[in-house]
Amino acid sequence: MKKFIINLFFVLTVFIIYFLQSNFFTWFNIAEVMPNVFIIFVLFVGLFTNKTLGTIYGVIIGLILDLLFGTKVGIQAVSLGLIGFLAAIFDKNFSKDSRMTIMVMVLGSTIIVEVINYLLKYMFIGNSVEIFNFIRILILEVIFNLILTIIIYPLIQKFGYEIENEYKGNKILTRYF
Repeated sequence: MKKFIINLFFVLTVFIIYFLQSNFFTWFNIAEVMPNVFIIFVLFVGLFTNKTLGTIYGVIIGLILDLLFGTKVGIQAVSLGLIGFLAAIFDKNFSKDSRMTIMVMVLGSTIIVEVINYLLKYMFIGNSVEIFNFIRILILEVIFNLILTIIIYPLIQKFGYEIENEYKGNKILTRYF
């Protein structure tokens, strides 16, 4: 029953993030670049639940974004699904207690998602190669995501450990062996 409530909370969070992405952040952007909060959310789900659930949420959110905004279905799904999967690997190798560690994970995840999206759009859609424009967008999006991570980190940490206890149990010693 608790896992159902947690997943319901995740679905409601996706709707809230969608509202923020489509309405709020369109007003507060720099050079028409907005943060991608879905990257932070999928990373959060993968870190504090498991790689299966992180990958599933990443693929589903990516498919929804592709259907609503994309020209080809599957580009966002691949990149966000990969982030959900990599988050479980990050969980095994890094501590979630440090704000700096989470920020490095968000930085790396944002770079991975944007590079994969850019390469897949180049391969399948035939977008022109504009490296300087891509680097400008990437830097601004990374800065936005890092600022948002700094702001919401206390919430991520508080709710994350509660969710982790439900999904993984309190197996601190077996986690490292």
